[in-house]
Amino acid sequence: MAVFAERADAFLGEFFRLYPVTATAIGNHAFDGDWPDLTDAGRARRLAFIDGWSTELQATPDSSLTPDERIDRDLLISELAAMRFDEAELREGSWDPLSYIYLLGGGIFPLLARDFAPLATRLASVASRLERLPEVLKAARSQLGTINYRPVSALHLEMARKQLPGIHSLADDALAQATAAAASDPEVAALLPRLESAALKARRSLNGFARYLQVDLRPRSYGDGRLGRDLFARKLRHTFRSDLTDEQILTQARLEFDAVRAEMIRISRRIWKQWVPGEPVPTAAREGSQEAADQKCVSRVTAAIGRAHRPAAELVQACRDSYLEIVEFCKRKNLIGVPDEPLEIDWTPPFLREFAGAMLDSPGPLDKGQTTFYFITPPPDDWTPEQVESFLAEENDRQLALTTIHEGTPGHYLQLVYSNRCPSVVRAVFGSGVFVEGWAVYVTQVMMDLGFHADDPALALIHWKFYLRAIVNALLDVGIHVGSMTESEAMGLMVQGGFQEESEARKKWDRARLTSTQLSTYFVGSMEMWNLEKERRRRLAAASRDPRGATAVPEPRIVGGLGRTPGFKYREHLESVIAHGSPPIPVIRKILLGE
Repeated sequence: MAVFAERADAFLGEFFRLYPVTATAIGNHAFDGDWPDLTDAGRARRLAFIDGWSTELQATPDSSLTPDERIDRDLLISELAAMRFDEAELREGSWDPLSYIYLLGGGIFPLLARDFAPLATRLASVASRLERLPEVLKAARSQLGTINYRPVSALHLEMARKQLPGIHSLADDALAQATAAAASDPEVAALLPRLESAALKARRSLNGFARYLQVDLRPRSYGDGRLGRDLFARKLRHTFRSDLTDEQILTQARLEFDAVRAEMIRISRRIWKQWVPGEPVPTAAREGSQEAADQKCVSRVTAAIGRAHRPAAELVQACRDSYLEIVEFCKRKNLIGVPDEPLEIDWTPPFLREFAGAMLDSPGPLDKGQTTFYFITPPPDDWTPEQVESFLAEENDRQLALTTIHEGTPGHYLQLVYSNRCPSVVRAVFGSGVFVEGWAVYVTQVMMDLGFHADDPALALIHWKFYLRAIVNALLDVGIHVGSMTESEAMGLMVQGGFQEESEARKKWDRARLTSTQLSTYFVGSMEMWNLEKERRRRLAAASRDPRGATAVPEPRIVGGLGRTPGFKYREHLESVIAHGSPPIPVIRKILLGE
């Protein structure tokens, strides 16, 4: 045990040195003033690290390890394979200018947002990274556009140009914090001149990079960001750590798509009179077809529900209010232990606003007791009143409650707090997005099954619309990167198929092209979570005295709604699932089911 623990510590120490921004996010602050080396020489060093550790770990015999150590070793091997794919095959730094904006923001924002160390210490790291920022942008110029067979993506370039001012705002924020504290903190006062010089140097470099993107790179940027079938398939294997194919995702997603739409149609017809008073329920005779009648019924009812929303300026407060109600429900139902680690609900930082409408920024597993941020993205300042209303209709009061379950408790915030408590540092550090996103979608359905606002069928309808969004995400992800889905087809899938507002759909069209495989994690991860729950229910039922045995667990017509199973208790199940970090689904199945 001591030997593997020592080697794991050595691995992490070298990993943090080579990936210092990731180290900051995880909570190792030994390299907070550094950036990764983005030159060819730096990439060669990272590949040597990957290959050397892969060889060592693969040669470690099972007989020398405990069962938990074997799990951690195998997880590290799969992580290294994913890292090699990123460095040697995907090569985003050669065709994705936006990746550099995320790197810069991710390197500076946590140092300003979390008080893991005295302000002077954190601002010294900010100053160091600002001083070295020109090196990062010089390396970016040397990498972008260097792979002839994969041209720079025009969309990623435009989004990079749009979000670049957000990095300026982080430098401004650093100076504002330093200026405010200088009068009472001599260490900050002494640091202020260095920070001012570093910020000036960084701004000049950022302005030069903006000119480079516009004048030099833009004329050479004719890529569309689609991975294509082969590259997408390889990335999919590393994302899910399984042999799941895009065809399998599409098949399951289409089945769920039809089932969820049928449920939405049923609920909409039931509550039509309440939400569309004075008008007859659409019929095939009136609308020309049953399909048209069903579409109108759901669209009109969800549109009416969407008009029940807060003003844009009150979205953050609405989520804060909703969060308190959700926590009380969880406690009343004894659903799961609710942590008391700090959670702050606030507006999304500008440099992240193109990525998502709502998101969670959790402290790393090594940053104990630090604040988790649940971010809400406001509508852009340059939107028309019509666009803003469309946005607010999508983020209506009921949707905000569901989003707060997903992002807060018992969703991402709660799960990641539990994950950060995992005694295995390897599992805590190397989390799976499939596990994280799948959990949040899955546990939202569990909340509905246990009666969250059970007297409000309008909330149930919006919940199914929210879940349908996860299904549509997967269809978009595969359709765009494997196929040739057009903007018109994507908008039709989201607006007509998924009953989404046009403003939300247009942002998702961009996001689906800016990312790859990530949008599939919500749906696939939730399906895997349900498969795990059903298997545990079957085993408990088979071991009970119930004469039905494993058949006591039904196959529902729509996801969730499994009812009672002998021996199955949600709190025990949910807490056991999230007690082992955020591992890939095959790993958690091995831990809990012995597979």
